[in-house]
Amino acid sequence: MIDIKAFRDDPERFRIGARDKGMHCEFDRLIALDEARRRILTELEGKRAEQNRISKEIGPQIGKAKGALKSASDADRARLEAELRDLESKPLALKNQVAVLESELHRIEPDWHAVLLTIPQPPAHDVPKGKGSQDNIEIRRWNPAGFDAGRPFMANKGFTPRGHLELVKQHRMADFERGVKMAGTRHYALTGWGMRLHQAVLRMAFDFMTVENGFTAVGVPVIVKEECMVGTGFFPAGREQAYHIEESKRGMGHDLFLTGTGEVGLMGLHADEILSHEELPLRYTTVSTCFRREAGAAGKDTAGLYRIHQFDKVEQVVVCRADDAESRGWHARMLGFVESLLQQLELPYRLLQCCSGDLGVKNEDMIDVECWMPGRGEVGSDGMPTGAYGETHSASRLADFQCRRLNLRYRDEQGRIHFAYALNNTVLASPRILIPLLEIHQQQDGSIAIPVALRPYLGGAERIG
Repeated sequence: MIDIKAFRDDPERFRIGARDKGMHCEFDRLIALDEARRRILTELEGKRAEQNRISKEIGPQIGKAKGALKSASDADRARLEAELRDLESKPLALKNQVAVLESELHRIEPDWHAVLLTIPQPPAHDVPKGKGSQDNIEIRRWNPAGFDAGRPFMANKGFTPRGHLELVKQHRMADFERGVKMAGTRHYALTGWGMRLHQAVLRMAFDFMTVENGFTAVGVPVIVKEECMVGTGFFPAGREQAYHIEESKRGMGHDLFLTGTGEVGLMGLHADEILSHEELPLRYTTVSTCFRREAGAAGKDTAGLYRIHQFDKVEQVVVCRADDAESRGWHARMLGFVESLLQQLELPYRLLQCCSGDLGVKNEDMIDVECWMPGRGEVGSDGMPTGAYGETHSASRLADFQCRRLNLRYRDEQGRIHFAYALNNTVLASPRILIPLLEIHQQQDGSIAIPVALRPYLGGAERIG
């Protein structure tokens, strides 16, 4: 959520930010609602202060008037009774005025809050402008020894590559037909080496973050309340992507939602808390099952393991002080972890600076990591795909956007309270990562060479097939 005070000071910054993200927002309505809300709050504060003042002043006066009535003459009684009625009516009139203002506030605040939640985080000043992923800018790329993603697979390896679907079928790594039978399209069952590879890469990534890089391992719920989805910025804009469990229809007080990333649970842990500056930065990692409806992706990557409804992901989250330089430093470090892991897996990849139109609602900056997949891309004259990069990771800086929504704060060395800054980054998501792993490491005979770093997680096996 944006800082409403910052919006009042410079609404044009947020208008430009939404425009650069390609989002339409009701800024004029927010301004009108905010002005009305501030007016009501100011009046309420004044009326309540007046209530306190009058209660202190009138109490003794009412007591004095009642005492005088006891011994008043008939001539004075009518005057004293009128004076008493006047004194007693003042608090009642103020109470009614406060009730009217509170009613107005209760009527306007839900609309004010709902519109405020739709205002996106403006892009950082150095994020390039663009309309969408086609305008993202390549930062750098890396290739393992003996492989150049700029050349066809045939030129690198000397043989025509098989796509991951063919390799999966050859080695009986997944059963798509039975997955669809049980759960519908975009579902699958991992079998044999497919399940072993899936577990191996997840464990390798999890150990890499916890054992080698000191992140705290956390297991979090993947079924959460709506406020957790709102707090992390996935609602309201991304509601159509989440699976909804309507528990309220079965007598529970709230509905639940399946999360699409471990980030939701990791960030939700400290909602409505004030941390000490000594506890920061929080460095958490989790491995969790993730669920995405992939609404709006009809006909896109429908075959195979690329775009599916259920997968597992090792996620990293950092919560740090409200300091731009510290946030940027962590962004670079988190990307470094991912690059190191991909290099150990000997997978060619590139980093893309996402443009303003590809950031989404909550990010002020985002860098995507894409792995080279020989089975993707346009079909060449030989009828075979030419290969293409496919997204496997995203690294986001969110400034205080999530922490404001979650009310996650910290107390600094001087005792002042601030909203913290948050970052998140995929460490590894599977089975999508199995696509480049299988396709890059395939051999001419169809077998799969296992990268040296992954072998300890597969009982020392060097090859599949």
